[in-house]
Amino acid sequence: MPRPTKFRRVEFFPEDTYFVPWGKPKCEIEEIILKVEELEAMRLKDIEKLNQEECADRMQVSRQTFQNIIDSARKKTAIALTKGNAIRISGGNYKATFCKFKCLNCGNVYEINYEQDKYNCPVCGSDKVMCSKKADFCTKWCKTTE
Repeated sequence: MPRPTKFRRVEFFPEDTYFVPWGKPKCEIEEIILKVEELEAMRLKDIEKLNQEECADRMQVSRQTFQNIIDSARKKTAIALTKGNAIRISGGNYKATFCKFKCLNCGNVYEINYEQDKYNCPVCGSDKVMCSKKADFCTKWCKTTE
């Protein structure tokens, strides 16, 4: 029996989660699912230029697990680009330290790292804020799916 999958720490969530090749009929497009933690692995390694150990530490996984995640991400991306497949960023086994908050005084909605940042509204300074994890606009990033 395999060990249960450990949750990976993710710091970034894209606003755009679906990418389709231009000019190809939808009925001919196959879809590849890129997990949220796979995107995070590519972001840390290829954009932030961190070494493997730093990436693994940031995602709170072993170096070997990080390598497996990024290998899978790069393979999926390469297949999608060479075969003209769509890429959907969705699912995975991750935990996020970011949450959207709403100020009850001014109505401002903002995102913070709730492990490090203060809970006060950055616009009006009020401490009357609530985490909007249960709000519709946040649920796609506050869940963990297979």
